[in-house]
Amino acid sequence: METNTINGANLRKMFNYGYALLDKNKGAVDALNVFPVPDGDTGINMSLTMKSVAKELDLITNNDIANVCEAITKGALKGARGNSGVILSQILKGIMGEIVATKSPDGTITTKIFANAITKGAETAYKAVTIPKEGTILTVIRVMGEEAKKIAKHASGFEKFFEEVLQKGEDILAQTPEMLPVLKKAGVVDAGGRGLLVIFAAFLAVLRGTEDNIEINFDKDGQKPVGDGEADLGGEGLGEIEFAYCTEFMVTQMYKTTTTASIDSLKEKLMRMGDSVICVGDLTLVKVHVHTNTPGEAITSALQLGEIINLKVDNMLEQNRELRAKMNVSEKEMALVAVAAGTGIINVFKDLGVDYVIKGGQTMNPSAEDIAEAARRVHAKNIFVFPNNKNIILAATHARALTDKNIIVIPTKSINEGISACIAFNPEGTVEENTEAFLSAAEVVKSGSVTYAVRTTKIDGLDINQGDIIGLNDKSILVKSKTTADCVLKLVEKMHTDDISNITLFYGEEVREKDAFALQDKLSAKYPNCEINTIMGGQPVYYYLISLE
Repeated sequence: METNTINGANLRKMFNYGYALLDKNKGAVDALNVFPVPDGDTGINMSLTMKSVAKELDLITNNDIANVCEAITKGALKGARGNSGVILSQILKGIMGEIVATKSPDGTITTKIFANAITKGAETAYKAVTIPKEGTILTVIRVMGEEAKKIAKHASGFEKFFEEVLQKGEDILAQTPEMLPVLKKAGVVDAGGRGLLVIFAAFLAVLRGTEDNIEINFDKDGQKPVGDGEADLGGEGLGEIEFAYCTEFMVTQMYKTTTTASIDSLKEKLMRMGDSVICVGDLTLVKVHVHTNTPGEAITSALQLGEIINLKVDNMLEQNRELRAKMNVSEKEMALVAVAAGTGIINVFKDLGVDYVIKGGQTMNPSAEDIAEAARRVHAKNIFVFPNNKNIILAATHARALTDKNIIVIPTKSINEGISACIAFNPEGTVEENTEAFLSAAEVVKSGSVTYAVRTTKIDGLDINQGDIIGLNDKSILVKSKTTADCVLKLVEKMHTDDISNITLFYGEEVREKDAFALQDKLSAKYPNCEINTIMGGQPVYYYLISLE
């Protein structure tokens, strides 16, 4: 029997499975990235964005559709990583906003409402991107929205509706290589568009009840799963404490009257008392964690189920005061936050006076919430953020909405640009003067990188085989080789001009020090008028990051 309306419970289940299915297939989505490099992370970024949605959904205690939509919107924004994740968050923001505004009086939605919501999601996403590019996830969601409105006129049942919308999505996805020549050369469809269709396929599977049997077929794209990764921010912030007591305990020796519904009821009570709630287990043992101002009330509620063991109550207000006292830091006028990976590179940024380094970059794009949290920690009125990766710039921009700090994003696309910009920092200058200096310094440097190809393809006029060593600038693959050293020499030759006076090599975690310095000697002999510097970067994925100034 066709499902003619969707309620909050349906929507919650659809999005939870949307995350699960995308997480399962994230490697195959990653493999669709245009450049055949090992840090293609569209699938990872979209999956982590959906993971944040699932976490937020787990915090709400009812299935009121407005609450479910709010949780989806909030979770997507907080967890948005990389360009694909940020765009996905904006699509979901538009969809959820339209659903809340137009839902039926009984709190349900029809195919017509969902069709309009898809269109609204596309509009919201297009507005979020400064220069929208066709042949991407934007095109896929826009066409799906346009077609969804037509489909809803004859398909009142959601199974039929999603089936036809998905087919239209597949049709337009297959056309993306014709819209973007770079996709056609690489022999792939748009990765973000594919990720979006995985989510919609999950929606359909939930409504059909076929979650256990669904498999996404990537054969026609010729890709296999690769890679995984996640940003590491670490630690807790030092914001104001709303709930004072971290309360933990276990419930055991359950009473005969206790049921699984009793455990669910306890969780709902705890969620009304505070936040950070964990209440999991069965009729033999339940683990409880809650931040609350009334720990006694939490314990009393649990005692109605059984006996309490392993009780621990910590005063987080006191902990917070102690941490603030240790820091004893007054708010500065300006601070610097950079994104970087690799021990050596992180140390370089710290030596340049960067106040906080978010561990991330290739394969580990931090979310908008990660960046906002870093801004909260540095105790400054104005925070300059250096993304150092073109796939993090959009998330950094959206971090502004998550904090009252004044975040100024310097759109550095590489570690080299970020370092060059930070060197220009003048603590005595104004925000405006430093902004101009950062932008000017970043423009001067030429950035190159050397890694390996993860698949065979033809791109930028080169026939590349899986395993080839490839050299890139910030726009394209310039050279290929069978050895790392030869690739570096070829890449520098391609990028070198007569006005270059400094060449810096940051060697990665897989490169031996003696090999890096042997390469420095070769460059010194070839470019006697340039100062050649070699620094242990320790970065993953890339054998060398190269800066020419």
